[in-house]
Amino acid sequence: MKMMGALLATFREAAGHTQRSLGEHFVVSEQQIASIEQGRRPLKPDLADQLDALLDTKGALTAALAHMPEVDLVPLWAEEYLDREREAIAISVYDSLAVPGQLQTEAYARAVFRSRVPVYDEDEIEQLVATRMERQEILHRKVPPTTSFVIWEALLKDRLGGTDVYIEQVRKLREYADVPGVSIQVLPLGRSSHAGLDGPFVLLETPEHQRLAYMETQRGSHLIADPDGVGILTQKYAMLRTQALNTEDSRGLLDRLRGEA
Repeated sequence: MKMMGALLATFREAAGHTQRSLGEHFVVSEQQIASIEQGRRPLKPDLADQLDALLDTKGALTAALAHMPEVDLVPLWAEEYLDREREAIAISVYDSLAVPGQLQTEAYARAVFRSRVPVYDEDEIEQLVATRMERQEILHRKVPPTTSFVIWEALLKDRLGGTDVYIEQVRKLREYADVPGVSIQVLPLGRSSHAGLDGPFVLLETPEHQRLAYMETQRGSHLIADPDGVGILTQKYAMLRTQALNTEDSRGLLDRLRGEA
């Protein structure tokens, strides 16, 4: 992605555009253009086509994108989900494997990516961590999305990255638990029923009030728009919220974990 970013920057400067003026042509932010040029965000095919036309590059960006090594491309399903997440007005997340990406510290995210098998190299890890940290900007917008997180207590028993990383991560969770518009609930161990046994998932609501769902598996992911499929996961999430500790008791649990660390 760094090669694509450098190529875009070269063509942009040759055409006399700033990052801001280029973004204004396509109703995207200056920060998004900067992220592409720095290799932290992939250039999508539709935007590459439009940039080729505007910058009169004779299709160079589109051709370069088509011939990039597959390993250097963010999968299209992932990029589509990230686009939807950035514009969402409501996000609901259930996770049982790791702290949700929107709430991870940089060190915890690095530990998550270092746990991958087969392993990422260090450059890939740093690129993935930077992308994950950038995603968290949505929680700090002037008008952030309404966000709800249900996390299984089991993941709070792991200490990915070591004790110092764990302590910092619990502190961050506790801080976010006090942020207006953010709800964090812990699903405790020892329950006799559990609505989330099929695994983690995310629910999104777009500005047009379309409801979507997203699920990850060992070998890929799925963005679901089918109303029936989204409806089933919405029911599961509602049940999970009733099975989880309420927000006040969840804050108390995080306080205890922070004190025990």
